[in-house]
Amino acid sequence: MLTTLLHGRAFAEKFGSGAPRAVALHGWGRTRLDWASTLDGSDALALDLPGFGATPAPEEAWGSQEYAAWVGEILVDLDRPVLVGHSFGGRVAVQLAARSPELVRGVVLTGVPLLRGPGGGRPARGYRIARALHRRGLLGDARMEAQRQKHGSADYRAAQGVMRDVLVRTVNEDYSEQLAAMAAHGVPVAMVWGEHDTAASVEVARAAHRLLGDEVTLTVVPGSAHLLDPALVAAIRSEIDRLGAVS
Repeated sequence: MLTTLLHGRAFAEKFGSGAPRAVALHGWGRTRLDWASTLDGSDALALDLPGFGATPAPEEAWGSQEYAAWVGEILVDLDRPVLVGHSFGGRVAVQLAARSPELVRGVVLTGVPLLRGPGGGRPARGYRIARALHRRGLLGDARMEAQRQKHGSADYRAAQGVMRDVLVRTVNEDYSEQLAAMAAHGVPVAMVWGEHDTAASVEVARAAHRLLGDEVTLTVVPGSAHLLDPALVAAIRSEIDRLGAVS
């Protein structure tokens, strides 16, 4: 059932009739509907993050910290739900759990680009030159946009308006400090990864797991990739139930 929160500033899908035991955050370019099979039959909320689904975009370019603060406004009225984040939603979940661990009972992460590799995110040389020329007024807007379309990712090309700036702000963030803070706070964390995830590799997950500590579980699901498939859904549901039992 579609419901509104924050006086109309947030839209979410409400599952079950009880108080939400889990709150789920979708990936970039996705919506709350991604979580239907995962949360069906449970008491939970699946949010439309600002700029996706029914929730309006922010008025200015947010980073993951601003998204986390927005989610925190919702969680403060709940009884420490399990926070579940896929891809971009996992970036937000990590930011929130690091800064406000008291708001969550635990965190389930899947397919999240948590760490930036050496040289990661550095634009192609041709694009860097075009960008410098554009900043100096030596390259017109139309030609600069052509460079963006040529060198940008599919997500970047599809993003419009302020959401393109949001993507630029967040896509190369590294969460080493946030993971260390979560470990220091003792936040229960479960990681569920598709074996063939190319958007956030298993190698990245293992490196993040080392930062989080041995008490954190990392489940690699054979045959799965980045998007939520039945095998990933089953593993995520199991971890939501397990962390939901934490006192």
